[in-house]
Amino acid sequence: MGARTKARKRAADILFEAEQRGIDPLKLLADRVAVPHTEASVPQYTVEIVEGVVAHRDRIDEVLETYSQGWTLARMPAVDRALLRIGTWEVLFNDDVPDAVALDEAVDLAGDLSTDDSPAFVNGLLGRVKDLKPTLLA
Repeated sequence: MGARTKARKRAADILFEAEQRGIDPLKLLADRVAVPHTEASVPQYTVEIVEGVVAHRDRIDEVLETYSQGWTLARMPAVDRALLRIGTWEVLFNDDVPDAVALDEAVDLAGDLSTDDSPAFVNGLLGRVKDLKPTLLA
């Protein structure tokens, strides 16, 4: 597993845990960063992802709700929500990551972390976001 893949997984863990515990993801991130050089160490790219998702969360959630075709965010598995938020942030707001890489990474993590149906769902929704990117950013 590459460094960025590990960072994405760690970001998904933090976003998922914060949502499950009902706490601010930035507070949980700060708690994790405060404990360096442990198995729970937080890569810098994880920090960028979590901060980016939080900063753009309203827009990300709006996009996901609009294009998920019959699925509300609340109905989606929590792991899928975290991965979709990361993937959408990477596609729309992080120019350092090619869109195809963002999709592939989110789909692979969905296959590892979520339901059997999740990879196809994540791929379809993020593919739609990628295709609509020019109009979503206009």
